[in-house]
Amino acid sequence: MAESDPQFPVTSKELVAPRRSRAARLRRLAWMLSLPLLLIAFAVWYYRSTEHIISTDNAYVQQDKVSVSPQLTGEIAEVLVRENQQVKVGDLLFRIDPEPYRIALASSDASIAAAQVKVIGLETDLANTGVDINGAREDIGFYAQEFQRQSELMERGFTTRARLQAAQHALDDARSKLATAQADAAKARSALATGSAQPGVNPALLAAQAQRRKALLDLSRTDVRAPVGGTVTQADRMQLGQMMTLGLPALTIVVSDKSWIEANFKETDLAHMHIGQPATLSFDAYPELKVKGHVASIGAGTGSEFSVLPAQNANGNWVKVTQRVPVRIAIDGKPARQLIAGLSTHVVIDTSK
Repeated sequence: MAESDPQFPVTSKELVAPRRSRAARLRRLAWMLSLPLLLIAFAVWYYRSTEHIISTDNAYVQQDKVSVSPQLTGEIAEVLVRENQQVKVGDLLFRIDPEPYRIALASSDASIAAAQVKVIGLETDLANTGVDINGAREDIGFYAQEFQRQSELMERGFTTRARLQAAQHALDDARSKLATAQADAAKARSALATGSAQPGVNPALLAAQAQRRKALLDLSRTDVRAPVGGTVTQADRMQLGQMMTLGLPALTIVVSDKSWIEANFKETDLAHMHIGQPATLSFDAYPELKVKGHVASIGAGTGSEFSVLPAQNANGNWVKVTQRVPVRIAIDGKPARQLIAGLSTHVVIDTSK
């Protein structure tokens, strides 16, 4: 080793500086090597921690929607709800003009009265046939005795053949009247007969009573009430005097307290998806809202299978497209905000559970 120049002595700082420089280079090298390793480790960890997580933005809030239709035809006489009004089961929504159906009820009452009068007349006719039968039997007894007496007198020569024939004719006529009276009685009894469906009630009276029950039912249906509770929509299209047709939807009630999510997942996401797996729901309308749910059911077919015009792939220009399968997500508990049908939803499902 060369000796130090006495004119330029080497200080301790000059000896330490090269060592520090080498240490800094080593640290920089360690950082340069460790950073890629850390990034790789983080990527591996992130992949392993999220490989069981599947998500989709193709999801929307669904709620039951009940179309309310009148069960008879008539003009709207009164509208008692407005758009977006909350209603309960049985609340009156609108009323159809009841006057024609009140007239129908009065007509059915008149039909019942006519049927009752007819039944009374038939019973009277039956009673009269009984009187005729008794009278005919008495006549037969009288003319039979007369014929017997004339026969005995004819044998002794104390009467004429004309009288004997007259007695015979009177007896035959009495017998004919008895047969006629018995036939009239049978006819009257058949008119009063009742069927096995409603024993003891005349069919004409039964038909009139059924007509009255229908008239009462129609009159009650002029008041159209809410079949379910929820929010009224499309009520603005109902106007006073508007003719409503049987079965034509008048308005819709959205059952807002029963919501679920319909999420359309790619078919490639279904391999590890099962019913009951937990889901996290977020909504574009409420960014701060996070809702828990779970997989309730998986669709029986892809969305294209149930479309109005299903895809036809039997051609030479076929291109494979990843299909979407509707998955129903049930909401656990009651959300802090009111959900609205059709809201866009982001669904994340943990398939490791």
